[in-house]
Amino acid sequence: MLYHLYDWLKDSTGLSSFKVLQNISFRAIAAIILSIILSAIVGKKIIAKLSALQVGESVRVLGLKGEEQKGGTPTMGGIIIIIAILIPTICFADLTNIYVLLLLLTTVWCGAIGFIDDYLKISAKKKAKSQGVAYKKADADGLAGRFKIFGQVGLGIIIGSVLYFNDGVTVYREYQGVKIADVQNHERQASDSIFTRVFNGKVYQFVKVNAPVTTIPFVKNHEFNYSKLLPTPLRGFTWILYILIVTFIITAVSNGANITDGLDGLATGVSAIIGAGLGIFAYVSGNYLFADYLNVLFIPNLSELSIFIGAFVGACIGFMWYNSYPAQVFMGDTGSLALGGIIASLAIIVRKELLIPIFCGVFFVELLSVIIQTTYFKYTRKKFGEGKRIFLMSPLHHHYQKLGYHESKIAIRFWIVTIGLVIMSIVTLKIR
Repeated sequence: MLYHLYDWLKDSTGLSSFKVLQNISFRAIAAIILSIILSAIVGKKIIAKLSALQVGESVRVLGLKGEEQKGGTPTMGGIIIIIAILIPTICFADLTNIYVLLLLLTTVWCGAIGFIDDYLKISAKKKAKSQGVAYKKADADGLAGRFKIFGQVGLGIIIGSVLYFNDGVTVYREYQGVKIADVQNHERQASDSIFTRVFNGKVYQFVKVNAPVTTIPFVKNHEFNYSKLLPTPLRGFTWILYILIVTFIITAVSNGANITDGLDGLATGVSAIIGAGLGIFAYVSGNYLFADYLNVLFIPNLSELSIFIGAFVGACIGFMWYNSYPAQVFMGDTGSLALGGIIASLAIIVRKELLIPIFCGVFFVELLSVIIQTTYFKYTRKKFGEGKRIFLMSPLHHHYQKLGYHESKIAIRFWIVTIGLVIMSIVTLKIR
């Protein structure tokens, strides 16, 4: 909004005194500050409202230390995160940027899925209370799993289709061989496929990639074309494969974040760290000087995402004020599905989706622990007549709780692990 205000002031008054409103660094910092302030101010009011509406969390009896203290804590606090992301982004970002629009859509879409799920669970609790029946929390009380998946698939189809077909989405790889004297003529001949800049006497050139590509970590020739996954006669259908992959990633990461949200501050802290790492990837890929130096894909207009990412990280940090142990509010599926969807979409947009198992390692392991536990239990029950478990409890953070670790220590150690994984991911830009 302020970004477009500068254009209006410039056109109507001819003044350029407010040019700072278009400076990306200024707008990114402003987005971070505003999102933290919003989280603190709006968060307090929303928590009070949720408490007044008796929108409290119903905790299953799992035999975990301190679980009884969490009963009645307001849930659906993800509304705070969503507000703290949307308002700063709308205020400071270029709302014509296709990447910003995609992430705003992702935030609202995934948040809406989680909100419906949380609302149905709360309604089931209130119904049981009105009937004088003891309420026992059950997954069936919320949005049916197939409807969650349907919603995530719908978002994946939209994100994948836009990234594949939209003309505003362009990706370039480094291109060598043009002299400074030939730059103007070369730009004139191939301006639609060649990006050329001269800086400090050096020509920086990138050639447009007319195919869905991504980055392979730790590999010298690190670009991977998704069309190579199909036999040559079927490569005209690469768009279908690409959309399927995007859909799978969004579904997996959003569910991984949802499962990780089981301890005070765990999912929030992990998401903030991952968001900061993705911000570095976005900055590098959106700057032709760094893209040339690191020999990575150059994606024009990507730097505008720094405003959204700043708001995202700020919202997570601000929410931590209320979500750290002992939590005054839980984000619920409203927040966890939104965080996972945003992280997945960001990774896909900056072409770093193959790094997700690394920088989203905590989400990945948490999700994997549930799959392994469930699969092994069913297998042993079928084979031996009695189900056996690999972990004391899944997801993995509950396993450590059963071992006697305090939940704050588990959360902080998972944050530390995530910091290490994000650093490792960043290092892949140079190590090949």
